[in-house]
Amino acid sequence: MTSGALAARLAELRRQLPGGTQLLAVSKGQDATAIRAAVALGQRSFGESRLQEAQAKQEQLTDLPPLDWHFIGRLQANKARGVLRHFGTIHSVDSLELAQRLQRIAAEEGLTPAVLFQVKLREDPAKTGFSAAEFRQAWPVLGALTPLRPVGLMTIAPQGLTLEQRRQLFAECADLAAEHGLEQLSMGMSGDWPEAVAAGSTWVRLGTTLFGTRPGAQAPQGPESLTNTG
Repeated sequence: MTSGALAARLAELRRQLPGGTQLLAVSKGQDATAIRAAVALGQRSFGESRLQEAQAKQEQLTDLPPLDWHFIGRLQANKARGVLRHFGTIHSVDSLELAQRLQRIAAEEGLTPAVLFQVKLREDPAKTGFSAAEFRQAWPVLGALTPLRPVGLMTIAPQGLTLEQRRQLFAECADLAAEHGLEQLSMGMSGDWPEAVAAGSTWVRLGTTLFGTRPGAQAPQGPESLTNTG
């Protein structure tokens, strides 16, 4: 994508997003040059889902002012330490066991990461996360896992939902976050971000909407597949 096209897309997204919603530029599959171009246009927050890929890009961008790196992919237990060292925010804490592992390692490393808990409010065999009941039951422990900083919830709408069903899902996630005093909501990707914003999302995770089709990927033939990575 040319720098002009990127600038136009970024300007249009900024125009459409309300003041309380931040753009998380999903840079998975993009090279460091694309990130550098977005930084030149004022973007500071970037989302990655693969530790090794992110590390390589971070090393190529050390000449830039510190960027705001978010981990948004499925977090394997054996990658927890590396993710904590390279990301300030983790969107995909999907179990009490993982949260406790992150808490232990963060304490060892002297880190205070912001975490969002992934909730799965509809049946979806392709995704993980807390049900609403599981989250409520685990919250007394989750909320006390210092030095982790619980800041919000993340959810992903399953494929095949209608517009109204997506709206209802995002509203339920917002209600669950408010019930527990969590202010951040990571909801909405390239296929459904307007509905998420209407429900109060504070982070939208946008990849192809911003950068275009990832290098080496085929252009989508229909509605974009809804994954963690926008």
